[in-house]
Amino acid sequence: MFKTPEQFAAANKSTVDSLLSLANTALASAERIAALNLNTARSMMEDGVSGAKAMMGAKDVQEAISIQASLTQPNVEKAVAYSRSVYEISAQTQEEMAKMVESQFGDFQKTVADLLDKAAKSAPAGSDVAVAAVKSAIAAANSAFDNMNKAAKQVAEIAESNVAAATNATVKAVGASAGKKK
Repeated sequence: MFKTPEQFAAANKSTVDSLLSLANTALASAERIAALNLNTARSMMEDGVSGAKAMMGAKDVQEAISIQASLTQPNVEKAVAYSRSVYEISAQTQEEMAKMVESQFGDFQKTVADLLDKAAKSAPAGSDVAVAAVKSAIAAANSAFDNMNKAAKQVAEIAESNVAAATNATVKAVGASAGKKK
């Protein structure tokens, strides 16, 4: 497959570079999630202290209930925003990794096509049918990969719109519920 040690070394370097790129993408995503979690925990602690102080300052039960009701909507909105952020980070990471895999698959396709062309040129007479069959199988595999990729993208788009609709419905439902309590 490789005619020179340089070709083998280049292929290995390419593989290592690809793996490093995937690892860096995963680590960057983990870093973003960790920062989000830290900021969210800090915000929740500050809100909890603020809410507790407000509740402790209530003069009667009615005021305490009113304070509690006023804290519900912002907390739900923050929880929804957190979930949306986690989803966005995950979706972006998946998209970046998918692009890398697509690129690698494209490079692999090109290499296989080049090798097949070289093999066809040096193949004995009469092997045209076998070469055509292999090319046809490769074309079918490429088509299947493209179809799977398109289907995965459609599923991701549907999931994203469903997540958006569910979060909006949750915020509206809590807002309506909080409005009725007042």
